[in-house]
Amino acid sequence: MTERPMQEPTLLLLTALADAPRHGYALLQEVATISGGRVKMRTGTLYGALDRLLGQGLIHVVGEEIVDGRARRTYALTHSGREILTAEAERLRTVAAEAERRLSMPRLRGAYST
Repeated sequence: MTERPMQEPTLLLLTALADAPRHGYALLQEVATISGGRVKMRTGTLYGALDRLLGQGLIHVVGEEIVDGRARRTYALTHSGREILTAEAERLRTVAAEAERRLSMPRLRGAYST
């Protein structure tokens, strides 16, 4: 991955896998929970993102079972995925801390409109 900020769907999926392996439907639920209901990922988006993350080596399949005649894969973070998520969390903490620092500074006169 490059040094550019992580796309939100990627961040949410990796975060959803940070504490436990999950299958697709559970990932959809976790993404909604983590985002406070703001993000409701569509199934096509989910599986496209999972394929991309598998290809990048950030996640891997840890199990597969047949449920109601359909394959259910369970995904987990790889070591590389955990490192990437850790770095992104640190980047976000740094940016948030700077935003809070600047917001706590006294306003310059005339710097802001109502």
